[in-house]
Amino acid sequence: MNSKISRNEIIAIGLMLFALFFGAGNLIFPPALGQASGTNLWPSIIGFLLTGVGLPLLGVLAIGVSGHDDVQSLANKINPTFSLIFTVALYLSIGPFFAIPRTGTVSYEIGIAPFLPEMNGGFNVGLLIYTIIYFAIVGYLSLNPSKIVDRVGKVMTPILLICLLIVLIATVINPLDKPLAPIGDYVDNAFFKGFQEGYLTMDTLASFVFGIIVINAIKENGITSKGGIAKATIKAGLIAAGALGVIYLGLAYLGATTNYAAGQANNGGALLPYAANAHFSVWGNIILGFAILFACLTTSIGLITSCASYFSKMFPRYSYKTLAIVFTVFSAAVANIGLSLLITISVPVLVAIYPLAIVLIFLTFSDPLFKGRVSVYRWSMLFTGIFSVIDGIKAAGLQLEGLYSFLSQYLPLFDAGMGWVVPALVGVVIGFIFPSGKKPADTQSKEKVS
Repeated sequence: MNSKISRNEIIAIGLMLFALFFGAGNLIFPPALGQASGTNLWPSIIGFLLTGVGLPLLGVLAIGVSGHDDVQSLANKINPTFSLIFTVALYLSIGPFFAIPRTGTVSYEIGIAPFLPEMNGGFNVGLLIYTIIYFAIVGYLSLNPSKIVDRVGKVMTPILLICLLIVLIATVINPLDKPLAPIGDYVDNAFFKGFQEGYLTMDTLASFVFGIIVINAIKENGITSKGGIAKATIKAGLIAAGALGVIYLGLAYLGATTNYAAGQANNGGALLPYAANAHFSVWGNIILGFAILFACLTTSIGLITSCASYFSKMFPRYSYKTLAIVFTVFSAAVANIGLSLLITISVPVLVAIYPLAIVLIFLTFSDPLFKGRVSVYRWSMLFTGIFSVIDGIKAAGLQLEGLYSFLSQYLPLFDAGMGWVVPALVGVVIGFIFPSGKKPADTQSKEKVS
């Protein structure tokens, strides 16, 4: 049994993790945030980095340090039924319902559409043809998950980084414009708006899943001890987080310094092609097209692999390869509803689910402080769930003005879209003061073994 993993392998795993995280949403949301926040760029990007980099890193570390081999066992501390529902919702959200289809629509709109004649309404035949080819490649590369480190970490990621850095360095050296005045929620709530924009990357949800891929890659290098896995996971996670942070800062700065000739973008898809073309003409769009393609391919391969692995364990009658093909075909179909509509549909769901993932991560790390009391998990997650669902309903545009007005007056941070924070803390206090007297199932099993 090896106790150490080579530096080169750690770097390869860290780059693989970066590439798995860095997909469609990571490319389109930071530039849009930069343009809309304008002179309030720094508070908004700091909020974004917390949910777009910090929390995903903690999610990966929660899996690596806790010793759990999947998110369902991690959530079992609350309740087996909740654990199942939460895990299925998480996999479907970051899988065939939202994240995987988005990789297809983003790579088309940024990497392919600028070279095609402009379309005015009607069914997008170009998107249909592209998604068929794109997801055929994704499906093929996903059929052999054991090669994911070699394919992603050692081949695709360096190409992705080189292409992105060419555009971003040009932006820093020669910005197209100066930041303008902030608009919308970025005027008064820039930090919290940026914090919520980080939800849309879906990376905190994906961190539970990608953490498992990282652990498996570490184990394939002969590291099997809990301490060795945790140490290697931390190193790989920091490499990925550092790369993500640098790229996000560059993309947000690109958005803030791209003038309004690019159009007021609602998803960032217009800003990147505009900036690339302004700096390098058509060659900029070609470079950006390669970056987009490799970014989206790596993420979609990782998500197809993870979703097919999870559901093949849940439904053993269906093989991994069968489910990989099913999820690939389904994702291709969903991708054809278009990027803007896909984002609109996903926002309320993510606003409802994300706080649960955030609280679960922090409870996992603070578990020793309250000695793993199941009551702390249950009360905190219950209160978080109630108010995150209300935030999701509000994000969906449902009119419950009486309730919103009441909560706006009496619940801190509700207007900032984070009304779940105080209830989550109240749940922790209640669970700590009034313990149920029971310990989580995994704790009980460990005591029996000892």
